[in-house]
Amino acid sequence: MNKFLGTGVALVTPFDQDGSIDYQGLGKLINYQIDNGVEYLVSLGTTGESATLTKDEKDAVWKFTAEVVNKRVPLVAGIGGYSTAEVIEGLKKFSAEGYDAILSVSPFYNKPTQEGIYQHYKSIAEESPLPVLIYNVPGRTASNISAETTLRLAHDCPNIFGTKEASGNFEQFNAILRDKPEDFLFISGDDGITLPLIAMGASGIISVAGNAIPKQFSDMVRLCLAGDFKAAAPLHLKLTPFFGQLFAENNPGGIKSALKHLNICGDYLRLPLCPVSERNSEAIKHELSKIV
Repeated sequence: MNKFLGTGVALVTPFDQDGSIDYQGLGKLINYQIDNGVEYLVSLGTTGESATLTKDEKDAVWKFTAEVVNKRVPLVAGIGGYSTAEVIEGLKKFSAEGYDAILSVSPFYNKPTQEGIYQHYKSIAEESPLPVLIYNVPGRTASNISAETTLRLAHDCPNIFGTKEASGNFEQFNAILRDKPEDFLFISGDDGITLPLIAMGASGIISVAGNAIPKQFSDMVRLCLAGDFKAAAPLHLKLTPFFGQLFAENNPGGIKSALKHLNICGDYLRLPLCPVSERNSEAIKHELSKIV
């Protein structure tokens, strides 16, 4: 799965003021990513506010995104949930044309055991029409996928090709990177720790910040993957204040504020999310001006 080495961007879903999907803004955003060199795109992950979209809206966004991308870069669809049967049903009805993989978040809210998480992903992998990427983000799901469970899935399920790790737990990162199969991808789920994770053996990042700074971020990641950390480190340090402001209040509120400052799309969100404060928005604009 070398097509997923480097920088993937978890696309926002732009909205108009009335809450409808802003397809013009989405098209502009997609082309901005591709024109600035990212390796692949993720449609309707957490940053895409997938939890607030209806099934019909999701289908329309996936279709539109695939048409605009037109196979210029690999494309990943975010399909997850807290009911295994419902996720599998969604996978069966998903139109996979133009897509290369599925990103599936660990079951949230109901706090399954490690055995439940293992059986959930094993069942999904057996039914998915595309290769599956695990997504571990305990800060949102209220349960962690342990290193042992990730490694068990990596060794047992040929259709699971990697994990997007956003646990923030370096002890867990160490265990996965040490014992994973050679071809199993470890992908950073946090912009700010991408450099050290690549130094440890990660294959790249699925980024939020890349929505706004695709060239700067993907250039830094490519330097890391080439082993040139001396050149990558100053770029990483230049970007970190921007990361801090992006996540100061909420995601994707922060990144949508940045995209508004870049005139790519508006900063409208769907409740219960609200746009970031004026103070945070100005801070984002200030840090962005140092980069682009």
